[in-house]
Amino acid sequence: MTMRLVVAVLAGSTIIAGASSARTPLLPRAATSADSGARLVLLGTGTPIPDPDRGGPSLAVVVNGTSYLFDAGPGVVRRAVAAAQRDSIPALRAPNLRYLFLTHLHSDHTLGVPDVMLTPAVMHRKGPLHVYGPPGTRALVTGILRAYHEDIDLRIHGLERGDSNAYRVLVHEVAPGLVYRDSNVTVRAFRVPHGSWRSALGYRVDAGGRSIVISGDTGPSDAIVDACHGCDVLVHEVYSKKGFDRLDSASRRYHSTFHTSALELGDLATRAKPKLLLLTHVLFFGESADEILGEARSRFAGQVVMGMDLSVY
Repeated sequence: MTMRLVVAVLAGSTIIAGASSARTPLLPRAATSADSGARLVLLGTGTPIPDPDRGGPSLAVVVNGTSYLFDAGPGVVRRAVAAAQRDSIPALRAPNLRYLFLTHLHSDHTLGVPDVMLTPAVMHRKGPLHVYGPPGTRALVTGILRAYHEDIDLRIHGLERGDSNAYRVLVHEVAPGLVYRDSNVTVRAFRVPHGSWRSALGYRVDAGGRSIVISGDTGPSDAIVDACHGCDVLVHEVYSKKGFDRLDSASRRYHSTFHTSALELGDLATRAKPKLLLLTHVLFFGESADEILGEARSRFAGQVVMGMDLSVY
């Protein structure tokens, strides 16, 4: 039987079904958290620059045995499995990855989308994957399914006899405001300025008695101050101002338009008042982690931590 790609629009969501028929060495630990309540797990804290110590941008909020992924950089599923094994978090095992939220569609934040779509399905995910993201997310997912059409068809109808329901993807293109709520979490999106991107989002997650704000990629933004407003954790991208000052003029123009310096972030955090400022998507520009921390701390008197892959907060 040849697989047929099915796309149907229902109540603002796109259901993309995989088929028309179905058959039923790790990095050092940077921080720990209590087992109760919502846990924040940094799966990847890198950038488009291929750094072996920092995976592609991704984090997970885990509460009551359910994981919610935000962004999907390269290698995201393997990072999730590493965290599951190291910190005994079953919700991050591959078959349990069922919710993905995208901040924007830059390649370093989305190269892992096929991984999240397909690897957990191969590992017998129970039910479809839900993907939330800005306009363009539907086209991205549809293109991935078309690209892997033959692979999915063989896995479902070949000797593996895979479950077609595990290959289904429900896409929700979202706008600022409430985008998702269940008994564990409430997720709200807000716009952020990321250079010339037409739609880039940050998210606020309220879960397990904690408030977590995720900047995505952004320049300094009042929207982040408003979303945080004393939040428990602000996860924010950053670059070194000292390193930035050595760049050529074209690079300085680009990064100052698309991203946030550690000095700017310190000023922003002073207004947002997070209990913890967690740095991610770190552009070092030849500087050290201590230099970037020092820059941020020169403007913000609160707690600042350099995010590391697989750290838990």
